[in-house]
Amino acid sequence: MASEAPRTSRFTAFRDQGGLRGLVRRVWRRWWVKGLAILALLAAIGYGVLWVTILRDLPSVDQLRTYEPPLPTNVRGIDGTPIQSYARERRVELSFAEYPPMLVRAFLAAEDKTFFEHHGVDYPGLGGAVIDYARKFGTGRRAKGGSTITQQVAKNLLIGNAYSPTRKLKEAILAYKIEDTLTKPQILELYLNQIALGRNAFGVEAASHAYFDKELDELDLAQLAYLAILPKGPSNYDPVRHADRAMTRRNYVLGEMLRNGFITQAQHDQAAGEPLGTILRRTPKFERVGGYFVEEVRRQLIGRFGETARDGPYGVYQGGLWVRTSLDTRLQDLAAEALRDGLLRYDRGRGWAGPIAHKDVDGDNWLQTLLNTNIGLDYSDWRAGIVIARDGDAWQIGFSDGQTGRLPRGNAQMPVRGKGGTSFGAIEPGDIIAVAPAGGEYSLRSVPKVSGGFVVEEPATGRVLAMQGGFDSRLQAFNRATQALRQPGSTIKPIVYSAALENGMTPASIIIDGPFCVYQGARLGQKCFRNFGNMRAAGPHTMRWGIEQSRNLMTVRAAATTGMPKVVDVMKRMGVGDYQPYLANALGAGVTTVSRMVNAYATLANNGRAHAPTLIDFVQDRHGKVILPENWRACDGCNARDWDGKAMPRPGDRARQVIDAMTAYQMVHITEGVIQRGTAVVLRDLDRPMFGKTGTTTGPTDVWFVGGTPQFIGGLYVGYDTPTNLGGYAQGGTFAAPIFKEFAVKAYEGLEKIPFRAPAGIRMVRIDRASGRPVYGTFPTDADPKAAVIWEAFKPQSEPRRAIHRGPSPAAAAATAAPTRAANTPRDSDFLQRQGGIY
Repeated sequence: MASEAPRTSRFTAFRDQGGLRGLVRRVWRRWWVKGLAILALLAAIGYGVLWVTILRDLPSVDQLRTYEPPLPTNVRGIDGTPIQSYARERRVELSFAEYPPMLVRAFLAAEDKTFFEHHGVDYPGLGGAVIDYARKFGTGRRAKGGSTITQQVAKNLLIGNAYSPTRKLKEAILAYKIEDTLTKPQILELYLNQIALGRNAFGVEAASHAYFDKELDELDLAQLAYLAILPKGPSNYDPVRHADRAMTRRNYVLGEMLRNGFITQAQHDQAAGEPLGTILRRTPKFERVGGYFVEEVRRQLIGRFGETARDGPYGVYQGGLWVRTSLDTRLQDLAAEALRDGLLRYDRGRGWAGPIAHKDVDGDNWLQTLLNTNIGLDYSDWRAGIVIARDGDAWQIGFSDGQTGRLPRGNAQMPVRGKGGTSFGAIEPGDIIAVAPAGGEYSLRSVPKVSGGFVVEEPATGRVLAMQGGFDSRLQAFNRATQALRQPGSTIKPIVYSAALENGMTPASIIIDGPFCVYQGARLGQKCFRNFGNMRAAGPHTMRWGIEQSRNLMTVRAAATTGMPKVVDVMKRMGVGDYQPYLANALGAGVTTVSRMVNAYATLANNGRAHAPTLIDFVQDRHGKVILPENWRACDGCNARDWDGKAMPRPGDRARQVIDAMTAYQMVHITEGVIQRGTAVVLRDLDRPMFGKTGTTTGPTDVWFVGGTPQFIGGLYVGYDTPTNLGGYAQGGTFAAPIFKEFAVKAYEGLEKIPFRAPAGIRMVRIDRASGRPVYGTFPTDADPKAAVIWEAFKPQSEPRRAIHRGPSPAAAAATAAPTRAANTPRDSDFLQRQGGIY
């Protein structure tokens, strides 16, 4: 009991003093407790304010682990050669190991000397920045940065460049977190790949090309030091406008590198004595390669992937796509040259067509004015220049590289088209004109107003190998190869006759070349068709003759007999166009494009199997995954190293059979005669299996040729954008076919002479070319273009029965006849038709 008394007395005393409440009151009376409580309250309030204003909105630094900077889309040709890139920010992404060590030292000396020592924030530097901000508060002047490289990464990639103390605090917090998340090399890699350095260059590799037109590892110490000054403000150290300021800042960086022991005194002295060495303007690397082709590729990519990541799954201008196209640069150059030469031949002697464009110039601003137009020329030695001022009997011309030249009066004497007077007197300051070098000076050139389109396609695959949509894509962005809707004229006739062959006619069917009229109703009355050039009717002839000689009356008669609904159905199936069943469409009155016509002829050459024309073979994302074609899968065992000695795997043929294979071959075989005896005989001396057809529209306003070999099909038209009469001398056979010949002479050089392959079932029969009747005996072969007897292609049981016998008996002739190209069982049949003038 004695031990319980003290406990009871202590409890009684605690109770008498007010218990727990009394204890709290006694503790609270002490000053230091009140101070601690106030500090805790202030800390809580401060943290709350900090959370509301800063911490709540801080982005996660974890996204930097997987950060992918915007990268250009790179485009390559059929052989893998780079041909173009699409970007709004020029950037080449490198790993840290690929940066020259001296470059890293230069940037550390210029931006963050203690980068490898601090943990994201340079506290002395940050303190100085805060003091400088307080001094300049309210003055409108901007305080110095004081940001480390890590803080700049946070600013550039996570929070933006808003100017405020709050942003600086966010920078500091994020920089600390970044240092906990990434290694120092990873931070530098992000920084050097992302930093904006002017001239639309982002990252040091892109800046190396923009300022020096060199790879980064080719730069010397002075040039590396110049790149290191640019983060402070590229426009402040522009090598043209602020060369002295740039030189001073560069040498300051070199001095800092010396003070930090990054370079020796000798290295410093040598680099400080060098000029800046920058170029005026970097010439775009790909500006001369396939302008219209690569622009069409760009349109297709944007349509599929969007311009940026917000518009599509990847974004053409920032997704870093790798694109393999079917562009054959050799064929592209040949097609462009042939079309341009043809346009210039037509335009020659018509006078000066006027300036390419006109811009106001004021004093020394001519260079920037010219550069802003993005006008250029890549034909021969032509150059686009802006007229600066007149100097006596000469005009001073400025060019995009900053150089100038003289255009004397004697070199600008062409008459002005449609106005009279000489071109020299019509030129004005600010005119952008085409000129060519002439004895140390320049001579005026005229860009033709007439234009056209040219497409080359591989029939076995549908791959477009070349595309020229006008004289120059930088002068005329409109792509006439794919966008210009023109009447195809007589190039539509092989499609019309293909419908006739599908519906019972043969190459030997007799069609009357005679008057043909149709009644079009009470409002339109009777329509009578005519041959081109009002050529008189020639009477009954074979279908082959009608195609070779391009007879309109025979074509209309064949279309009427076949039925125009069937004809336009074949046109639609072959991708030419979706037309109404009017007879005029059988003569090319409907509109189409060069690309569609070339693809239709490629379908004929491919035995009626149609491929959609493609410019893009495949697209990979920045990690190498194939994203186009969709559902692409690797071909197992297709590489040579994997070959097991068995037959190699073959990809499936995605072509659609749109017309009968034998019909397609018959038409190809017939139109080989257009080259040998018909309207495209100018191509005969190419001496290789070739088919094709010329076309001339009413006026004539357009002239055409489409045709080729099993290797590739080419097609072109020439005409004014606003349909205008070209003159009676301009015809498909005399103007368009020679343009194709200029291309073909070089394009087919060294290629094997491959005949068109007949499908199974075709019967080759010797017939009399005039009457269409089979012939037995000895006679000249069709190797002679003028031969009366030729081999003709027939479907089984469709060859004509009544024969002409020459020389040996039919049995002997049959024994020595050339074998058929495909196994079949021949049967004679009487295939005489007497409907609508067709026999």
